[in-house]
Amino acid sequence: MKQLKTAIRTDEIGDASIIDKIKELGGKVFLDLKFTDIPFTVANHCKAATKKGIDMMTIHCCGGIEMMKKAAEATRATAEELNIKKPILLGITVLTSVDLDVLNEELRISGSIEEQVVHLAKLAKNAGLDGVVASPKETKLIKEACGPEFLVVTPGIRPKWSVADDQKRITTPADAIANGSDFLVIGRAITAQDDKVEAVRKIIEEI
Repeated sequence: MKQLKTAIRTDEIGDASIIDKIKELGGKVFLDLKFTDIPFTVANHCKAATKKGIDMMTIHCCGGIEMMKKAAEATRATAEELNIKKPILLGITVLTSVDLDVLNEELRISGSIEEQVVHLAKLAKNAGLDGVVASPKETKLIKEACGPEFLVVTPGIRPKWSVADDQKRITTPADAIANGSDFLVIGRAITAQDDKVEAVRKIIEEI
């Protein structure tokens, strides 16, 4: 059975002191800012995040392979320069709030969601990223295309007793693990509950 891994996920970098506090408590930090910009700018963002001691962070695959390569190079070089562990660098594939109609009609990207996710995952691997963020419904396909060591982090996790909200491509925590997900991102199923500790306990029991 896989060891359960936990991290604090944040959507803003802000004051680095909170990162130090989390580290002192033995926690890890997942910086989910989904960087996307020209290669030079994203590389600089990744340098800054690495210097702050982030354990895991995200960039958008839609920025292209050159942007992803520069981000991977900057992250690796900064970690080597500071003699620290390199953060896990992940590429965002297709958001879990996107369904086929949105992909084809609004974004004007032809083909299936699965095809697009696997295509972006291959680009991310070729660019030197450690893995991708994708729906747990696509985990098996990514592992088959990119290999078992290529990490897949999955949001869109909804326990049986929770509501889907704006997420469209979802599974339960147990199904996500069975599909091969390496990390689960579980947000509102915990944060929206009055008793958050009880919510975590129920999720662990469900798994």
